[in-house]
Amino acid sequence: METLKISTTPSTMSHIQNQIHPLNLKPYPLIRNSRILGVYNNKGGRTFSFTLTCKLKVKTVKGTKTNNEKSFSGQITVPDSDSAPPIIEAEEGSIGNGEKKVEQKNSVSGSGLLKKLPRKFLGILSNLPLAIAEMFAVAGLMALGTFIDQGEAPDYYFQKFPDDHPSLGFFSWRWVLTLGFDHMFSSPVFLGTLTLLGASLMACTYTTQIPLVKVARRWSFLNSAETIRKQEYADTLPRASVKDLGVILMGDGYEVFSKGPALYAFKGLAGRFAPIGVHLSLLLVMSGGTLSATGSFRGAVTVPQGLNFVAGDVLSPSGFLSTPSDAFSTEIHVNRFSMDYYDSGEVSQFHTDLSLYDLNGKEVMRKTISVNDPLRYGGITIYQTDWSISALQVLKDGEGPFNLAMAPLQMNGGDKKLFGTFLPVEDGDSPNVKGISMLARDLQSVILYDKQGKFAGVRRPNSKLPIEIDGTKIVIVDAIGSSGLDLKTDPGVPVVYAGFGALMLTTCISYLSHTQLWALQDGTSVVVGGKTNRAKGEFPDAINRLLDQVPELVESSSSKESDSLMASKSELEQTGLDV
Repeated sequence: METLKISTTPSTMSHIQNQIHPLNLKPYPLIRNSRILGVYNNKGGRTFSFTLTCKLKVKTVKGTKTNNEKSFSGQITVPDSDSAPPIIEAEEGSIGNGEKKVEQKNSVSGSGLLKKLPRKFLGILSNLPLAIAEMFAVAGLMALGTFIDQGEAPDYYFQKFPDDHPSLGFFSWRWVLTLGFDHMFSSPVFLGTLTLLGASLMACTYTTQIPLVKVARRWSFLNSAETIRKQEYADTLPRASVKDLGVILMGDGYEVFSKGPALYAFKGLAGRFAPIGVHLSLLLVMSGGTLSATGSFRGAVTVPQGLNFVAGDVLSPSGFLSTPSDAFSTEIHVNRFSMDYYDSGEVSQFHTDLSLYDLNGKEVMRKTISVNDPLRYGGITIYQTDWSISALQVLKDGEGPFNLAMAPLQMNGGDKKLFGTFLPVEDGDSPNVKGISMLARDLQSVILYDKQGKFAGVRRPNSKLPIEIDGTKIVIVDAIGSSGLDLKTDPGVPVVYAGFGALMLTTCISYLSHTQLWALQDGTSVVVGGKTNRAKGEFPDAINRLLDQVPELVESSSSKESDSLMASKSELEQTGLDV
């Protein structure tokens, strides 16, 4: 508790009771919960005494709070009429019992530890070896994701990585399915490692890069020639002006500041900001990749010419952030499928003419796509990825046309395609049905075989040339191709592109040298010193080229004459003659 004793000199007390105002204890702003007990005597004087009881909150060096007991003595002046509140001038004294003030030591509170924990945690996250280990872990998981086929059925992994013959002696399908390596880039292991790397980048930016930028932005003049000479580079211009040096530096792109005989100049401050930009760009790339892995839709479909499908029926979500859009209700119609060929007959390119219809049946877009030329609509991208032959249209003895479904055939080695179909020419109820076999490698030609499997001939679709096999007249009307399409929605692509663009830009900017120069006019000489964070080998040569451009001060003829007169006068005085 605090005790404040105040007394006044004896005088008239006629208005003392009405002149007591709330006390304004400016020297002690931490006083709170106070009450005043006052006694005054109006007999023959203006003596007024009272006791101020309050709690005083005192801050110690460590920032903890205690309640100390103090007593104060002072004087109060009570005016004779209504005026402003009295002013108190108080001085700290001793405790009421006459003992000296005892400073109390405060124990370290839990809040101090809590404040230290984030800094320790940030220090661990921003550790360079940890960040490098995280980058290697991410790279290793990405490599493993390319080694393990993604998105396959569990049976595929049972056969690919069996328990009885595990890869590397321990890696089996249990690792793949338990850790989610069958969808590596959206698995908790990969996303967790990526998040940890992002946290390390942010911690490094906060604890290292931002403080470096703050230090680089601070500048001050050096008023000591010795301090300037201790810089990485230092030189002295014997007869020069610091103002001329400033003009030369401004012409070379420096920001120049001067104050009296001192000068400070810098350039390339953007190079200090670039590492922060690099970190933010990497975070942008990782965020976009995470969004692609957890928020996209993918699907594949093979559609014969003339048929259609709905986009939403093909697309499947890839993660927990996947959200369908209105474009999923779009109906896609394959108008026509065609192929281009090399002179050797090999397929060089294939095209699909697509039409897109909304819910009202209105065509909203039409485009012919090909490999590396996709269609984009409403966030959905349709790629041309594959092809096949779905059916042959044939006439049999003038009847038809009949659509014969084509099936892909297995070939021994190679990546060439082969499709085949069969046209019965005998009674279908017979246990041994025989007929004409037809094979095609592409849409250019069809090879026909008779009932015994002997070569019968080759016909081009749409040629309208008939061929008779085992008494049956056959005409190949058309070969109907099927378009292999991949559909994808990927909201992370723009983010990744923006991140890579920013990464390239900030990486180039980071090579800019942040150069600082100080200069001081020391009589007729100029002391110059400086430092840089990059290109330290070329820095002295660059500064020397600038200093060589500083003009040399030349003494005027009048000053030379005055100097010679002063020298003559000095000589005459030494010889005792009067000038």
